[in-house]
Amino acid sequence: MSFTLPELTYSYDALAPYMSRETLEFHHDKHHLAYVNNGNNLLKGTEWEGKSLEDIVKGSYGKNAGLFNNAGQHYNHLHFWKWLKPNGGGAIPGNLEKAIVDGLGSVDKAKEDFIQAGVTQFGSGWAWLAVKDGKVIIAKTPNGESPLVHGATPILGVDVWEHSYYIDYRNRRPDYLKAFVDNLVNWEYVAELYEAAVK
Repeated sequence: MSFTLPELTYSYDALAPYMSRETLEFHHDKHHLAYVNNGNNLLKGTEWEGKSLEDIVKGSYGKNAGLFNNAGQHYNHLHFWKWLKPNGGGAIPGNLEKAIVDGLGSVDKAKEDFIQAGVTQFGSGWAWLAVKDGKVIIAKTPNGESPLVHGATPILGVDVWEHSYYIDYRNRRPDYLKAFVDNLVNWEYVAELYEAAVK
């Protein structure tokens, strides 16, 4: 299965002032496109050609670093664009809210710990809400890794590579993460992924 760059479902201006048109143009049109192109080139002639993206990510982890890095980042970004929406944040759908409270203590604590995971991820990487053994957990991973390769299902991720925030926030990663949680998260999509993960 070859990789393709998805269209954004909102305009490049739609997430301002929390994420600018310039950030989206660079992040989606340049960075994500590079993962797609590099991933397609590195996939050719491997045992994972024709497999699903999840199988490619899991299969190449620890075996083919170049392919894994690009396939992993493609997987992460396919979801990342859907985890964002104009006028995001706000109320969390009921089942998901209950699962967050059960797994992490409270919604406020979960948001705080999620932000903290992003702040303390040294260098490039991601912070996550994921489902492991039926419970919602918080995780952080370096580079293009995700909970997928650690036996969990990602349901929300935030990109803390500098290209995701440097144009808008410079070195203020905590401000970017707070803006993401308070104003950009598409909780309906997170809830969909949660329901699928616990089926």
